[in-house]
Amino acid sequence: MAVPFYHPKQTMVKVYSIDGLTPVVDPTAFVHPSAVLIGDVIVGPGAYIGPCASLRGDFGRLRIGAGANFQDCCVMHGFPGSDTVVEEDGHIGHGAILHGCVVRKNAMVGMNAVVLDGAVVGESAIVAAQAMIRAGMEIPPRTLVAGVPGKVLRELNAEDLARKRHGTALYQNLTRRCLASLQLVDALPAADPQRERLHLPELLPIGASGAGRPAER
Repeated sequence: MAVPFYHPKQTMVKVYSIDGLTPVVDPTAFVHPSAVLIGDVIVGPGAYIGPCASLRGDFGRLRIGAGANFQDCCVMHGFPGSDTVVEEDGHIGHGAILHGCVVRKNAMVGMNAVVLDGAVVGESAIVAAQAMIRAGMEIPPRTLVAGVPGKVLRELNAEDLARKRHGTALYQNLTRRCLASLQLVDALPAADPQRERLHLPELLPIGASGAGRPAER
């Protein structure tokens, strides 16, 4: 029997209050039931919180803006008195860690990257996968940062920015798909030879050529 993962009238699992502060989740956002939300957490309209994400608002406030995504196994935390923020249309890739930092509107933090306290990722900037952004670093808008520690490599071009917006739009659509159809089910014992595929728009990685090979390394 299929069981809906989320329904606005149901109590979500793994959402905890502490010191009288309870997480806030907009009804149009999707939070996977395996994610953990604690304390002073605010999830905005249309946002996506992926499986096994951890948002620990037990020291400082955590805020996920409208249309932002915070993907599977990401971690968000901060020091007392600090706000850790992902602004509108922010895009946080698998396994990234945000601690006491601000990710501005339409910016992206790549997979397994770490952004430390007091850092600011500028509007529409991109932090590459596995980069480490040192405490207090201010990344200029519309730039690409990579490395350990992170360094500005170049300005982003129109194609980079378009691909980022397209990727974020796919996650915004995933929020709607999850709210409409994601269900807890039993696995099938075998694949049907005529098994359907998901039909979604193609998405090339940022920095990849039209042939799918990296344009820059």
